[in-house]
Amino acid sequence: MSITLDGHHLSLEQAEQVIWGQQPVEATPEALQVVQASAEVVAQLARRGEPVYGINTGFGKLSRRRIPAEQLEALQLNLLRSHAVGVGAPLPDEAARAALLFRLNALLLGRSGVRPRLINYLVRMLNAQVVPIIPAKGSVGSSGDLAPLAHLALLLIGEGQAKLSGRQLSGGQLLQELGLEPLRLGPKEGLALINGTQISLATGFVAWHRAERLLQHAQLIAALALEALGGRMSPFEQCLQEARPHPGQLQVARNLRQRLADSRLVEQSDDVQDPYTLRCIPQVLGASLDALDWVAQVMRVEINSATDNPLIFAERNEALSGGNFHGQILGLAFELLGMAVAEIGNFSERRTARLLEAPGLPLFLADQSGLDSGLMIPQYTAAALVSENKILAHPAVVDSIPTSGGQEDHNSLCSLSAHKALQISENVEYILAIELLTALQALDYRDPEKMAPATRRVYRLARVRLAHWDGRGLLGEGLRQALALIKSGELLHD
Repeated sequence: MSITLDGHHLSLEQAEQVIWGQQPVEATPEALQVVQASAEVVAQLARRGEPVYGINTGFGKLSRRRIPAEQLEALQLNLLRSHAVGVGAPLPDEAARAALLFRLNALLLGRSGVRPRLINYLVRMLNAQVVPIIPAKGSVGSSGDLAPLAHLALLLIGEGQAKLSGRQLSGGQLLQELGLEPLRLGPKEGLALINGTQISLATGFVAWHRAERLLQHAQLIAALALEALGGRMSPFEQCLQEARPHPGQLQVARNLRQRLADSRLVEQSDDVQDPYTLRCIPQVLGASLDALDWVAQVMRVEINSATDNPLIFAERNEALSGGNFHGQILGLAFELLGMAVAEIGNFSERRTARLLEAPGLPLFLADQSGLDSGLMIPQYTAAALVSENKILAHPAVVDSIPTSGGQEDHNSLCSLSAHKALQISENVEYILAIELLTALQALDYRDPEKMAPATRRVYRLARVRLAHWDGRGLLGEGLRQALALIKSGELLHD
C-alpha cells in the first residue's frame, strides 16, 4: 500500500519505510490541486513582467538583472547546469533517496510554484528506487543546498547521473528506462528544485536513524558489561531515578532493570560504589536519548516545510521573498546529534578498557597471556575513533563564510554538521562492536548460566555468529562479525 504525501503529514517512521522498506508513495489529489494553483500564480507573474526574484531575475547578487520572457526557460536550465558543481564522494544511497523524498514532499506544499508534471517525475523516480548520484560536498547550508540539489535536479532534464537496479546510468538513459521525456522547465522550477535544505536534512536523518539503533545497542551492551564486571544494580533503582526525572534517564534505567532482572552475576563488586561508566549509564545514555528526541522533533517540522525562495501564496496571488532556506535550526540539531552520539562512543570505550583489566579476569582477556595479546589492540582502535570523534564534534554551525559577493552574508554550514554527525555515527558503530566483542569475551570467563534471562539470550545469539577469541586466526575477523551484528540489529529482536 502506498504512503500518501501532501507536504504536511510525512512522519519519520513513514520516511524510514520509504527509504529502507522501499514503500511506494503517491501524491494526494488535494495536494496536486494546490500545486497547480501555485504554478498558475507563477505563470501569471511571468506574463505580467514585473520583476520577481527567481522567476525573471538573476540569482544571488545578480537579482538586479532582468531576464526577458523568451529566456525564462533558459534561465532555469542554466541555473541547474551552473550550480551542479558538488565535489567528493557521493552521498550514501539512503541519504540520496531521502533527499529525493524530502524534496518531493516539500514541493507538495504548493509554495514553490512547480507544475504537477514535475511532481509526477519525482514520484516515478522515487517509486522506481532511483538513487541520484549526488556529490556530498559543496553546500554552505543557506540559500538551500544549492550545488548538491542541482545534481539531483539534473535528472529531470535528462542530465546528471543515477543508479537504477544497481546500474549507473546517465540522466538521459534513466528517463528512457522510466519512459519519460526530458522535462522542459517552467518559470522558477529550476530554483524550486535546488533552493531547499533537503540534502542536509537527508544526511542528518540517516545519521539520526543510525544513532537511534546505536543507542539501543549501547544500552544492551552496557548490560552485558555490567554482568561481566559484577556491577551494582542499586544506582538504577526507580526511586533514585525519579529524584531527577529526565525522560531519557528514566527510560534507560528502566531498560537496565528489565534486562538484568534475575541476574546472579551483578552485585559482585568489592567497592561500595561502581565507577561512572557503570553507575551513570542512565544519566549519560539518557541524555543522548533526550538529545535524539529533540533532533527528531526538529526533523518532523523540517520534512513538512517549504524551504525555498521566493514562496508562492496562491491565496494572495503573490510571491514573497524570505529566508526559509536557511539551515541554522538543522545545524544546531545535527551538531547536538553528533555530540550525543560521540558521547555514546566515549562511554563505551571506557567500559571496554575497564573490562580488559577487571579483577578476576585474565589481563586483556587473553587465554595465553603473553603468548598472545588478547583483546588489547581493539581498544586502541576504539581510542583512535573516540579521538577522531572529538575532532568531528567541533561545531561547524558557529562558523560562517559569506557567498554571492556578500549578498548571502551568513551561512549556516548545516550540511557540514550533518556530514559530521553521519561520520561520528559510523565510528561509534565500530566502537560499540569492540565493546560487544570484549564483553562477550569477558563473560566467557564468568558463568553464562548465571546471566539474566534477557542478556543470556543475547549472549547465546551472539556466540552463534561470533566465536571466543583463543589467540588463533585473525582478531579482525571477529571485529567484522561484531560490526555485522550491530548493523543487522538482530541482537535487539526479542
